Amino acid sequence: MSSYFNQALSNFTDDVAFGGAVRVLADRGFTVAEIKARLDYPVSETKIAEMVWKHYLDTGVIKHEPPAIEDKPVKVTYELEYDSYGKPSYRRVVKPAENLDNRDYGSDYIACDFGKQLYQDKVGFINRLQALQSRDRDYILGLPWPVQRVYHIANERMQRIAKIWIDNDTKG
Repeated sequence: MSSYFNQALSNFTDDVAFGGAVRVLADRGFTVAEIKARLDYPVSETKIAEMVWKHYLDTGVIKHEPPAIEDKPVKVTYELEYDSYGKPSYRRVVKPAENLDNRDYGSDYIACDFGKQLYQDKVGFINRLQALQSRDRDYILGLPWPVQRVYHIANERMQRIAKIWIDNDTKG
């Protein structure tokens, strides 16, 4: 039981120390390595990758299940409110992605098998990544892709990656 408590306490302190910064930088398109370079707090890339992955799952940028047609990523924020006695509390506010930073993701997702491909043939997978721009390659290598298909929102980066990935499949 104490290890569970210690893990929860560690996660809480990490979130307070640098969690917000990690989420903001991830939303702005920074890779895990770029996020690490911008933090003053000493933290491993593995921890940052886990936080970014969880944030992407929470906001709908990445999904484990095939997305429904109307699915769009959301941004969750908390607004401070006071009750009639002056007691502060936070209200959860969910905003659709198209209202965020003028981004319009639509409802398209791209199926990604990066974790499975990396597990099956690491050398071949790394060689295939050489066709990508360095930031796109760092983006893929920085995230902890599971050994199963996931669905990533079809933003500009993933469309670029998918186009190069598909072009290489048709050539080879």
